[in-house]
Amino acid sequence: MATYTRAGFSGILANFIFRHCFKVKHDALKTYASLTRLPFLSTIVAYKLLITDALYSGNISKENCVLRSSLIGIVCGILYPSSLAFSKNGCLAVRYHTVPLPPKGRVLLHWLLLCQTEMKAMVIPLVFQTMFGILIDT
Repeated sequence: MATYTRAGFSGILANFIFRHCFKVKHDALKTYASLTRLPFLSTIVAYKLLITDALYSGNISKENCVLRSSLIGIVCGILYPSSLAFSKNGCLAVRYHTVPLPPKGRVLLHWLLLCQTEMKAMVIPLVFQTMFGILIDT
């Protein structure tokens, strides 16, 4: 259960970081609800399919279980919520004109440069997800 909860909290943290970066003040409840629920549910599904079912059938070793658990934590707990928060809040920033509009064809590069320092803050949950993924399953 802790893996799922950490994914939800990572979604909340990613949403907070990117809302602050893009200076978005609108639709807070909608983005927080989706960025908590979607990583939580995707982690449940991935964990059940890749870890639990394999353990019950006996098709996985302990080392593979630790590796899969860490990868699920990284993908479903960090990469997915971060990319979802980045895209949702970037679209809201463009819709409500809270940041300067990017030049045509360079939207992603413009947003990445705008949020460069804030993205480094997502290293903290990345380390926690990896460590807990290793510690829980050993």
